[in-house]
Amino acid sequence: MICMNKYDSNILRLAVPSIVSNITVPLLGLVDIAIVGHMGGVGYIAAISVGTMAFNVMYWLLGFVRMSASGTTSQLLGARNLRGVVDSLACSMLVALSISLLLILFNVILFRGLMLLMSPTDEVTRLASIYFDICIWGAPAVLGVNALSGWFVGMQDTRTPMVVAILQNVVNIALSAYLVFVVGMKVEGVAYGTLVAQWTGFALAVVLLVIYYARLAKYSDGLLRLLSRCRGMLGKYFAVNRDIFLRTVCIVGVNLFFTAAGARQGEVILSANTILMTFFTLFSYVMDGFAFAGEALAGKYFGASNRNTLVSVCDRLFVWGWGVSACFTMAYLFGGHSLVCLLTDEMVARAAAMNYILWAVAIPFAGMAAFVYDGIYVGITASRQMLSSSIVATATFFAVYFLLFPKIGNHALWLALILYLAARGIVQKILFHKIIS
Repeated sequence: MICMNKYDSNILRLAVPSIVSNITVPLLGLVDIAIVGHMGGVGYIAAISVGTMAFNVMYWLLGFVRMSASGTTSQLLGARNLRGVVDSLACSMLVALSISLLLILFNVILFRGLMLLMSPTDEVTRLASIYFDICIWGAPAVLGVNALSGWFVGMQDTRTPMVVAILQNVVNIALSAYLVFVVGMKVEGVAYGTLVAQWTGFALAVVLLVIYYARLAKYSDGLLRLLSRCRGMLGKYFAVNRDIFLRTVCIVGVNLFFTAAGARQGEVILSANTILMTFFTLFSYVMDGFAFAGEALAGKYFGASNRNTLVSVCDRLFVWGWGVSACFTMAYLFGGHSLVCLLTDEMVARAAAMNYILWAVAIPFAGMAAFVYDGIYVGITASRQMLSSSIVATATFFAVYFLLFPKIGNHALWLALILYLAARGIVQKILFHKIIS
């Protein structure tokens, strides 16, 4: 049992709303997989997996939009620079919406390139293209929400992103289920439900921004001056986030290869890996709640040059992290089979998933440190150290996979993932002590 201390109230005030909002994301994924898992074939599960991964690749590569807004804003808030806080929001939104337009413009090239990397079957590619062609029109909404959510977290506000996430995912689940089970659509029903929900979430985020933060408008000095200062920030903005982008490339590369390696082994293995990756997703989004707390608090105290409080808060974040990891490990150990059965009624997919389920049980303790340190590093904008840890971990992943796959097959893929997660945490721990010394 965790003994509470004076820092826990701030941690939980930020972490709990983030956990509530984050958990809606994997729950949405569970519903999407459950919907397609009852359509009558493993091909639908594989198609949603490939289509979702295609968007994950794009949005993960652009993760600096959210992380930059969070880390920069929290530090400016800690330094009591409210004009800079407003500039950070404007810059983040400008970048988010500009990039989203490029994604729409080059969507055909992006999809073909991603399918070439993942190499799914022709039928899975056809179904995934239906999903992709519809959901690409949600790019401005997704990146806009990411920028706004990062800014809210930097302002020590995780409740607003929670409200946005809950509404967005309720709309998604309800509409997707209606279009599939009532209207009779297939993959396109899930896609349209996702698209409508994305724009609903963005609209709500903008409305809440105006309601809760209209008082900061006085620091903008008018639109032209705001845009002028934003242009001045862009050079520094991209320079700081170069390392975050490259670090994200490493993470996306591992995740993309994981899906591609499963796809090359056939639809059954791909479906089994997709089902078990929901175990990872559930844990990761819960841990990201504490990582978001780390972003907000570490950035605030770093910006205020309060080293002692920064270290104390980080220590408490890990106390909570180990406790959460223990709970998830026990839940997966004793309830993993039931979760697999909930996700699909395809017996062949169930049987394949159970062959690898112990790897999913190992995820919480292997990955906890990486998630917590990521939040802390984002808050203090230690982007170079984040990149270094990701490079070491990625090299570990590929070395283990290529060395062992000829001998133990798909087990090598899962072992590589577990060691990759552990390596990120270990390297980050070593580097963190050097950063604060």
